[in-house]
Amino acid sequence: MNELELKYGCNPNQKPARVFMKDEQELPFKVLSGRPGYINLLDAFNGWQLVRELKKATGLPAATSFKHVSPAGAAVGLPLDETMAKIYWVDDMGELSPLASAYARARGADRMSSFGDFISLSDVCDVDTAKLIKREVSDGVIAPGYEPEALEILKQKKNGNYCVIEIDPNYEPEAVERKQVFGVVFEQGRNNLDINKEMLSNVVTENKEIPDLAKIDLVISLITLKYTQSNSVCYAKGGQAIGIGAGQQSRVHCTRLAGQKADNWFLRQAPQVLNLQFVDGIKRADRDNAIDVYIGEEYMDVLADGVWEKTFKVKPPVFTKEEKRAWLDQMTEVALGSDAFFPFGDNIERAYKSGVKYIAQPGGSVRDDNVIETCNKYNMAMAFTGIRLFHH
Repeated sequence: MNELELKYGCNPNQKPARVFMKDEQELPFKVLSGRPGYINLLDAFNGWQLVRELKKATGLPAATSFKHVSPAGAAVGLPLDETMAKIYWVDDMGELSPLASAYARARGADRMSSFGDFISLSDVCDVDTAKLIKREVSDGVIAPGYEPEALEILKQKKNGNYCVIEIDPNYEPEAVERKQVFGVVFEQGRNNLDINKEMLSNVVTENKEIPDLAKIDLVISLITLKYTQSNSVCYAKGGQAIGIGAGQQSRVHCTRLAGQKADNWFLRQAPQVLNLQFVDGIKRADRDNAIDVYIGEEYMDVLADGVWEKTFKVKPPVFTKEEKRAWLDQMTEVALGSDAFFPFGDNIERAYKSGVKYIAQPGGSVRDDNVIETCNKYNMAMAFTGIRLFHH
C-alpha cells in the first residue's frame, strides 16, 4: 500500500486528506488498529525518529509522549525507584520492563501535557508497556513491533478504535525532504545530525567537569530538542526530560516555561504531595489536576471555595511558598539543552533556580561572554556544541 486516506487534515474543514509515497513506493508503516489522523501521524513520525536516536545514543530502550508535534516527555529505560513509581502512578504494577519504565518516565514528567498523547517506542512493545498504555488516556502508539499479547491488550483500548501503528525499523527516507506552504514547495536536506557525547567536548566555563551521567542527560535533552518545535529548551535529569519548553518566540520565556515544568516534576516528589489522600475512585487525570492546583498558587482559592472535599479525604495543609522554595533548593545536577544560543544571561539565572548545573547550547551570541560569566557565577559547566537544532 502506498497511500492512506485520512478523515481530514489538521482541522475538520481541511479535506481531502491523505498520506502517500511517490513512485509507487510502499508506505513504511502498517495500521494494526484504529484510524490515525493527520496530527497523529505527524506526532508518530517525529516521535519515532526521536526514540530511535535516543536508543542509538544511549543503548537503552526509549519512549516519548507527543502532543501537537512536540514531545511532552522523553526518556530512556532506567529503573524507577519507589518515589518515581508513586508519582507516575505505577507503584501498583510491580517491577516494570525497561521499555515500560521509559514510557512511565516520558508520560510522568508532565502528565497534564501528556494527556491524550501519541506514544513512540524504540523497541517491540511488550506486555508491561501495553498494560501501562491501556490505563492512560492516549490517542495511539507507534513501535517497530508488538508482542502478540501486547497487541491484543492495545486493540481492546477505546473499544477497538485505539490507533496502533507498526513502523518498519529499517526504513530510511530520502536525503532531501519537501513540504508545501501556500502553494510553494520548500526543500531542504534532512537533519541527519548524529548527536553524541563528543558534541560536549568544548566546555567554555571555568568549571570543566561534566560527569558521564550528566552527559547522557545533555544528549537526551539535545535529541529531544531536535524534534521539538522551536524556540525550545529541555531540562533533563536521571535519564529523562523533566521540563520541555516548545514553540516560544522568546528564549527566556521558553526557559521559564520549561523550568516551571521541571519544578512541578520535583515538587510532586515532596512529602506534602506524596502524603495527599485522595477520595476513593478518583480518576487519574483528576488526581494530576488536583496535584497541579495544590502545588500552585490556586490552592488558596480552592480552600476558600471548599472544593477540596470533592478531591481529598483529609484537607491538605497549605504548601507554603517558603516550603516549596526550600524543597526546590534540593534539586541539583540538572542538565539543560537549548536548540539555539542563549542571547542573555537571564536564561542562566532562571535555569539556576531549577537546579541546573550542566548546559549544552550552540554558542555564537554577541553576548556569549555575559552568558559564560553568569554560568561561572553559579559554578555551572557549559559546553558550546556549535550546532543549532531548530525544528519547524
